[in-house]
Amino acid sequence: QLQLVESGGGLVQPGGSLRLTCSVSGSSLDYYAIGWFRQAPGKEREWISCIDRRNYGTSYADSVKGRFTVSRDSAKSAVYLQMNSLKPEDTGVYYCAAPPASWSCGTQYDMWGQGTQVTVSS
Repeated sequence: QLQLVESGGGLVQPGGSLRLTCSVSGSSLDYYAIGWFRQAPGKEREWISCIDRRNYGTSYADSVKGRFTVSRDSAKSAVYLQMNSLKPEDTGVYYCAAPPASWSCGTQYDMWGQGTQVTVSS
């Protein structure tokens, strides 16, 4: 069973940057696509990005395209979400998640981390 742990959240001013890390254990990261989601207070969870396991193809929600970049490092069993030009509306709990092994990025995610809080405020 894959375990995922997010880290790197915190308080940042508008326009600032943060890098989130999703640390993976229990199985090889090479078998999994990894998605990023966030949930703002009072709102539903929102998909924001995904990186595939084979060609490292990436995809982004329109709300973060051009500002966020997802990457992965199999040697470190980690997936990163670099967040630049942060806005107050980016505030929320950020989660990484994985679909079943060998699946590509899509709509089904079975394994989730516990989340890390990101707050964008002056």
